[in-house]
This record gives sequence, structure tokens and C-alpha cells, in this order.
Amino acid sequence: MLKIKTEKIHDTAVTVPGSKSYTHRIFIAAALSNGSCFIENCLDSDDTNYTLSALNQYGASFVKKPEGLILNGCNGDMNSCERPIFLGNSGTSMRLLTALAAIGNGRYVLSGSDRMHERPIHHLLDGLSQMGVQAVSINNNRCPPVEVIGTKLSGGTVDLNCSISSQFLSGLLLMAPYSQNGMEIHVTHGPVSKPYIDMTLDIMSRFGVDVVRSGYDYFKTPGSQCYQSGSYVVEPDCSQASYFWAAAAITGHAITVNGIFKQSIQGDVRFVDVLSAMGCRVTHESGGITVTGGKLTGIEVDMADMPDLVPTLAVIAAFAEGTTIIKNVSHLKVKESDRLSAVINELTRMGISAKSENDDLVIIGGAPHGAIIETYDDHRIAMSFSVAGLRVSGIEIKNEQCVEKSFPDFWEVFERMYDQSEPRP
Repeated sequence: MLKIKTEKIHDTAVTVPGSKSYTHRIFIAAALSNGSCFIENCLDSDDTNYTLSALNQYGASFVKKPEGLILNGCNGDMNSCERPIFLGNSGTSMRLLTALAAIGNGRYVLSGSDRMHERPIHHLLDGLSQMGVQAVSINNNRCPPVEVIGTKLSGGTVDLNCSISSQFLSGLLLMAPYSQNGMEIHVTHGPVSKPYIDMTLDIMSRFGVDVVRSGYDYFKTPGSQCYQSGSYVVEPDCSQASYFWAAAAITGHAITVNGIFKQSIQGDVRFVDVLSAMGCRVTHESGGITVTGGKLTGIEVDMADMPDLVPTLAVIAAFAEGTTIIKNVSHLKVKESDRLSAVINELTRMGISAKSENDDLVIIGGAPHGAIIETYDDHRIAMSFSVAGLRVSGIEIKNEQCVEKSFPDFWEVFERMYDQSEPRP
């Protein structure tokens, strides 16, 4: 358990690691590519290492170096996998790699943690089945572990439900170029988290594959293509930046996150617009984006496209005057934890009124007090609630090591807000 120091922080700048979402996608494209790829600033975390290890089982070798990672593509010719592939509680890994197994060779079994085995994946399995792929939930409960029989996939037309996760669509898109005749995808429900689809398409384009699209409803990818090897750079993670912008918001200080700019395709960069609406000052500088805290007021905001930042916003809302209504976030129930319940439980523990109404999360700002925070083995709960400890004493984070899932150096970077070891430019 880690006790957060309630000490004055400084106006400062921090550097966050490479985007987790981009790292997963670049790893997959590079693993399927026609040669050796050099990847700079990729995230080295539990989740991304699950993906990397699985891709190694699929036939893509890699070498980690201080300056980056070399990943040798298999040119779409994947190994068979006699051993089950374990993916922990990395939902991104499970969904993207399940889709990828469809173009493999033989039987693939993908499993994970107990929580992973409660997270629905049936819409993706249904999409694969529409193309003639044998893809099933082994326990017949619509969740992992899953079994996929890889084959020379012809392709075809898929009606895909993306009401739970956009990663079902991203998985099919990433493997579609390696189908023989291409793939057409009609999205029947959703998608939630639309910016993550844009990130997938951005990676495909950077690797030399284009997709025809009509908004977020229709996608067509020609078959018999190949991702092109080369050098690729992962931009900093806007999701991880949110904790430091949140620290600025509730303390009134100015914190810059280096290397992140408003032009980013990452949807979470728009979190600074939410903070601006609550009363913060946002400046876009040559080195990154700076948030300066101000008097916070509650707002009503749709966070369907920024679901990972809901816990962060919820903590900020606890310090805001009035009511904050966070709309369209019911899909948080099937994240690494039931994040809706987790946020409500822990805010209540801190003396803040929070409740779920239909698809929304409603928080009444007040005077939070210290509490021991249960993290539910969820990295985003740990990082979000740590910020509260900058304003109120007595915040203690249980199982603080769970941040290794996405941000292994989080606590070291968090400390830099106190000691100003990395001053603002």
C-alpha cells in the first residue's frame, strides 16, 4: 500500500511513455510485415509485453534495445501454436490477437486472468464465424478462453456489433489485408470509442495499407496485401498524460506533458477541452500541452469516446463545485474491472456522492476526505485516485504495483511533480 504525500507540487513538465494503444497496433502490423521494423518509444508494460510475447509465438522474432525494439515480420505466414497463449487481463491483446489468429495456421487457444474470462468477446467471434472461421468461447459463456482455427482466410462481408468495444473492429481491420479476397465490414451497433478506430486506420496507412470507409459504419479492405517494414515511432500516451493534467486541475498548478500536441489522432487528447470547460486554462506550446488549474465547476459531458479517462474525470469532479454528469459510459462495466462500480465505491469512501443512472455517471462535488483506495487490480483506478492525494491527506493506494499494466514508471514520474526535477521549459 502506498500513501500519497499531500505536499505542495510545482509548476513542472513531465514525460509519459509511448501510447499503449499505438504500441499494440504497431507491434501487430510490424509482426505481419515483410521484413524488419525498428520501433522507437514503444511502451514496455505488462499489457504490451503480452502482445509481444504472443506475436513471438505467432512467428515474429524481436530484440529489445535501449534505443528501441527490432521486430522481424513473418510476412503474414504465422506459426501454429501448440501452447495456449496467455494474455493476462489485457483486453486489447485478447481482442486483436483473437482476430489475428483467423489468418494463422491451425488451432490457437487464447486465455487470460479470471477477470479476462468474464469480459465478453462474442461479437468478435460472431464476426469471424460469418467468414467461415471456427471461433468459439471454450466455456460457452461468450467470454475467453477462446479457440480459433486459423486458415487461409478468403475474407467476405461481416455485420459487426461494436456496442461493447471498438477493438472488435480494429482486430478485423488489422488482419483484413491478409485475407485472400478482402473484407467488407458493416458496423451494426456503435461503435464506442471511435478515436481508437482512427488510430487503427492510421497505423494501417503508415504501414502502406489503405482502407475505404464511410464514417464509422462501413469499411472495405482489399485482400492479398502486406504491411511494409520500416522505422516507426510511437507518440506519447494521452491517456497517461491525463493524470498529470488532472493534478494541475485540482491543485491550481501548471503542468506540461511533453511531446503531446492537439493534432494527435489519439482521442484522449481532447480531455484538455473537458478540463477547459471545467475552468482550467489550456495552452498549446512548442514542447507539449500545459494545463493550469482554476476554479472547477461541474459539467455535463459525453465520454463515450474517452472511456479510459472517466475515472480521472470522476476524481476531478469530486473537487468541482456542483454536479458533473458523465454520459454514455455503461461499457465501463466490462473493462479491467467494473470501473463504474469501482469509481462509485471509492468516491463514496472519500465522502463524495456518486451514482450510476442508466448509461451515465453522476457526481456531486464536495469536500473529499482521505481513504484507503481499493484498486480492483485496475491500473487506471490506482493512477486516477492517486491524484486526489495531492489535495487531501490520508489517501492510500492498495496494490499500487498494478500500474505496471500500462505505466511501470508512474510512481517515479508522479514524484517529479514534488521535486521539480524536470522543470517546465
